[in-house]
Amino acid sequence: MLINPKPRRLAEAVIADVQAAASAIGRQVEVLATSTSREIDTAFATLVQKRIDALLVSPDLFLDTRRAQILVLAARHALPVIYPHREDAIAGGLMSYGSSIADVSRQLGIYTGRILKGEKPADLPVARASKFEFVINLQTARTLGIEIPATLLSQANEVIE
Repeated sequence: MLINPKPRRLAEAVIADVQAAASAIGRQVEVLATSTSREIDTAFATLVQKRIDALLVSPDLFLDTRRAQILVLAARHALPVIYPHREDAIAGGLMSYGSSIADVSRQLGIYTGRILKGEKPADLPVARASKFEFVINLQTARTLGIEIPATLLSQANEVIE
């Protein structure tokens, strides 16, 4: 798992959740903390050296801004990667699963409207993402020599041919 270690508490919570999920299915997670472009390069060198099977990119603004770098490194090393946003799969990632940016933006607009109408931000409830998207890029799967099971394809919100 590629994760930005800042802020520390959030990173620790995400790591704990991912490790618990991996443990439940009998897998182990190698956590690679990256907060610079150079550290991303180093992380991929580590992945290759350790012959890691696949990579999970944690949802994070820093990592979002390094999408192109991560996509290029993943393609160069023929590494299957699951990303947090639909846009990552559209750009060439194998698959993505995460909250819908359009839905989050809509919720942001609603909150902004409520604040502009006089509600105090501290009085507004914390909203969590309510819509998630699962996208599979079959072009990338073919390039990597991965056959995606039909049962998984049927669960995807979008399949990119």
